[in-house]
Amino acid sequence: MSNFRAISLLSIFCPLLLFVTSAFSTPKVTRTVLKNGLSVVLVEEPKAPVVTFQVWYKVGSRHERIGKTGLSHLLEHMMFKGTSRHGKGEFSRIVAKNGGTENAFTGNDYTAYFENFAADRIDLSLELESDRMQNLLIDPNEFKLESEVVKEERRSRTDDDPYSALVETFYATAFLVHPYHNPVIGWMDDLNNLSREDAFLHYKQYYQANNATVVIVGDFQSETLLPKVTALFEIIPKGQAPQTRMPIEPPQLGERRVVVKREAQLPAVFMGFHTPNYKSPDAYPLSVLAEILSSGKSSRLYKTLVYQQQLALDAGGHYEDLTADPNLFYFYGTPRPGIALESVEAALNTEIKRLQSEPVPEAELTKIKNQVEASFIFGSDSNFARAMQIGRAETVGAGYDYLTQYLANIRKVTVNDIQRVAQKYLIEDQKTVGILIPKPAQKEEKQ
Repeated sequence: MSNFRAISLLSIFCPLLLFVTSAFSTPKVTRTVLKNGLSVVLVEEPKAPVVTFQVWYKVGSRHERIGKTGLSHLLEHMMFKGTSRHGKGEFSRIVAKNGGTENAFTGNDYTAYFENFAADRIDLSLELESDRMQNLLIDPNEFKLESEVVKEERRSRTDDDPYSALVETFYATAFLVHPYHNPVIGWMDDLNNLSREDAFLHYKQYYQANNATVVIVGDFQSETLLPKVTALFEIIPKGQAPQTRMPIEPPQLGERRVVVKREAQLPAVFMGFHTPNYKSPDAYPLSVLAEILSSGKSSRLYKTLVYQQQLALDAGGHYEDLTADPNLFYFYGTPRPGIALESVEAALNTEIKRLQSEPVPEAELTKIKNQVEASFIFGSDSNFARAMQIGRAETVGAGYDYLTQYLANIRKVTVNDIQRVAQKYLIEDQKTVGILIPKPAQKEEKQ
């Protein structure tokens, strides 16, 4: 889920940016830490009588070990299965009855839960989320049922999807030691062996007030809302802080390649490079570089491989700086029927080398920075999207200040910065390549 997708039309309306660049800092923001360690961020946005409530826990697949992978995602499912106060399914029924929507998601670095309500229903979120932060039951029978749901989810989304299987193998090859090696949904053998006790211990270890951030954005007054948040959440006892030290991925000493052979319509190639996260000042030129190369149909990769050379049906990539630990800058390409996979891989490499050897024209850089800026601003236009930005930044350690300074740092990126980071990070010894080779469909034997 990228926050920085390009909006190419905005480069035409550059004067508009003079008006909207301050949009992110306009609302009143209240940030506090309760006595039990819970972080709270309130953003007043009275433009519509609605509100978004989100609670972000600092736990995801990054916090799991081999043998117990998939716990965070499975626990996310169990959070809707009832507490000592609200029985199975009652959480969702209460939200729906009051006209709201709710859901949750798990990533490498976090698990988050949210409700969207009319502004006068915000008290429901406070009561429901404070309840399941401390009173989850994890019924053994419900755990067994939900385990089967998760395993079926893995089968349909990964095991039966050749491209998802390629990405999973690609990441497992790029990361040998760091837990970004593991898929968020978990390995199937681990899912088969997880127990109710595993989930309960995971809940007790990580679902602590001092390991969470509450973000509320919408039509309210902080002076009225904060005491309510404090009354319901501060009574939750402070827990023992989870261990946060992660194994450090050792330097990659040469190109790695992995081949996946699956039943598929078309081959594909993934290419990734180890890059720093938000903690490095290079994250800003890398974000701009990602837009230049791989964001949308106006990017260099798409224009060259799909439109001009007609080698690929699709081409792109992604860089995400808002991760707890350094991750990958990756590219991908899907050859047209009849085009060799090697031709697409070579074309990807050519575009990378072009950036390393030829400075980006100043006009192109200005256009791309406008797109990054516009996408960031409009990405914070809705209550939900703004809360997502804040929740992720707070959870991975970047903090709210990262968001307020982001545009200023993007504007500082120069042509020399782009060429420098391309030469520094997009190198052979840091590269992992994943190849999907289609296999013919197996014929079913006649009975």
